Amino acid sequence: MKRLREIMTTNCETVSPDDDIYQIAVKMDKNNIGFIPVVDNNKLLGVVSDRDLVVRGYAAKRPGSAPAREVMTQNIVTASPDTTVDEAADLMAKEMIRRLAVVEQGELVGVVAIGDLAMSGQFDSIAADALSEISQHTDVMHH
Repeated sequence: MKRLREIMTTNCETVSPDDDIYQIAVKMDKNNIGFIPVVDNNKLLGVVSDRDLVVRGYAAKRPGSAPAREVMTQNIVTASPDTTVDEAADLMAKEMIRRLAVVEQGELVGVVAIGDLAMSGQFDSIAADALSEISQHTDVMHH
């Protein structure tokens, strides 16, 4: 059974809590991603999703210069590098999330996306069904 350390992306984009939301939006656009972990000295503080930018940023009328810490989602669900692909699939399905931050002793060590799990081709059919459901409901984000 594969563990997340074998399939996670380790060179993921991150931002600091002081980076402004305009810079984050540009980084998302440039890298074609909708999720960026917020780290301070490698410690994971939270994540900013494209939805956070819309709802907590623009809808709340924050300027583009507002810092990440004002819009990020805290207390996010994380996994460890030793979490199995099955466990991660179950967790993502239960929480209705498409990306999972992988943390070791409070430090961000990687990120796993649903696509990474699917590519590893090792999870059971229940998890696979749940993941395909989440993928179809891409507008459903968990906060």
